[in-house]
Amino acid sequence: MIYISAFGMVNALGNNLAQIAVQLQAGEAPGMQPRDGWLQDGKRCWLGEVQGALPLIPAALAAHNTRNNQLLLAALAQIRPAVDAAIAQHGRERVAIVLGTSTSGVDEGDRQVDDTLPGYDYRMQELGDPSRFLAHYLELDGPAYTISTACSSSARAIISGQRLIDAGLADVALVGGADSLSRMPINGFASLDSLSEGHCAPFSADRDGISIGEAAALLLLTREQQPLALLGCGESSDAWHMSAPHPEGVGAERAMLMALQQAGLQPQDVGYINLHGTATPLNDQVESAVIHRLFGDRVPCSSTKHLTGHTLGAAGATEAALAALILQHHLPLPPQDFSQAARDTSLPECGLITAPQPLARPVIASNSFAFGGNNTCLIVGKPHE
Repeated sequence: MIYISAFGMVNALGNNLAQIAVQLQAGEAPGMQPRDGWLQDGKRCWLGEVQGALPLIPAALAAHNTRNNQLLLAALAQIRPAVDAAIAQHGRERVAIVLGTSTSGVDEGDRQVDDTLPGYDYRMQELGDPSRFLAHYLELDGPAYTISTACSSSARAIISGQRLIDAGLADVALVGGADSLSRMPINGFASLDSLSEGHCAPFSADRDGISIGEAAALLLLTREQQPLALLGCGESSDAWHMSAPHPEGVGAERAMLMALQQAGLQPQDVGYINLHGTATPLNDQVESAVIHRLFGDRVPCSSTKHLTGHTLGAAGATEAALAALILQHHLPLPPQDFSQAARDTSLPECGLITAPQPLARPVIASNSFAFGGNNTCLIVGKPHE
């Protein structure tokens, strides 16, 4: 079994675990606001921004000076003692880094074209840069690579870290991901009519698309027993459509079943499901149908994307870290917010909760589905016999 020895994150909820725990329970995200200057048509859009100052990139690593990498440093700072201890115990060549991103430094590349970014280096926008940067920053010699499969990127990075340890290629793995706000994905989703005109409202009757957010989350995986474990992982690629989910959720269902099988669990053993829940009309319809088929309406579930925004390549790791936070601090489950939008009662019943409630069983599943039919499910929980 692979365990989680430490985790850290930053997103629209807050800049550290304590802030995020408070805001998650309050159902309020200070960083989720309507913002100007991002859409080409001049309209405002709701975005989730990490507020406050971020760590500076060292001068020696100026070629990697992106907001994406600053977000990673902010998450790393929260778990640095555990990372340093792992390096001291196992050696620099036995610590792997696997990260997920869909933007890397695309925003810096965009600003370089506009001549508003002095000191631009082409490496800033390479998809492989986040893992390369952290490996240089921590002076590590183990495996280091980046995965980019759109919105499942960092979930797949976690799965890859698990595999590296299982294969004996590393003793510990620093896994996760980051995505920063950028005009390209924001306008890209708008061009697909998938960007909400307001604040995204997953599973509501009037849902009209996503609200994008930025975030970083890092988890330290190890073989050594810890209070929290990565109980199971599932992944699939149904390749149904470039940007739409399979209408019956075949790949999503396969990923969830695979995760349950690896964890040695039955559907009724799961205490909560963090839904992908993007608030696009089709995703929420398909996902609720798949959950209904596998779990009925017996397992509490909700989406947290109205609080963080859809953090794209960072979503899988962000929501796995939120699951770990709920488990570690015995937080109440975050409800789906229908205070500003009516619930879509035409969707299959899937256990959607509308008020906070305690976690009955210490097992949380988290779904991340991506363009191209790229599907993942992670199960985090207390180790079981």
